[in-house]
Amino acid sequence: MQVAMLIHESVEDIAARTDAARAPAYWGAWKAYVDALGASGLVRGGAGLELPGTARLVRGRGQVLDGPYAETREQLGGFFLLEVETLAEAETWAARCPAAASGTIELRPTLQMPG
Repeated sequence: MQVAMLIHESVEDIAARTDAARAPAYWGAWKAYVDALGASGLVRGGAGLELPGTARLVRGRGQVLDGPYAETREQLGGFFLLEVETLAEAETWAARCPAAASGTIELRPTLQMPG
């Protein structure tokens, strides 16, 4: 089964990406996690996302709004597409994700289109 792992990071963690004092630890944790996940052979795709201020929402008939749009405690920071045997296997990897300590990892099986 394919599962999307959506990584919602805390505002503080997203700020750590560019903070000179915190960036080495932030990126070090992510490198270790990405290396381990890559070595597992489960990754089918994924990427980190640019800062939330670069987001755009397109609604209705092409109305485009700059983001972010709401004062939230978490922002979407990236995603992986995993090929796993069970949702429990994806849950194990989600729990190991650096963002799980202060953010939320959403797991969602991909929809198989009929026909």
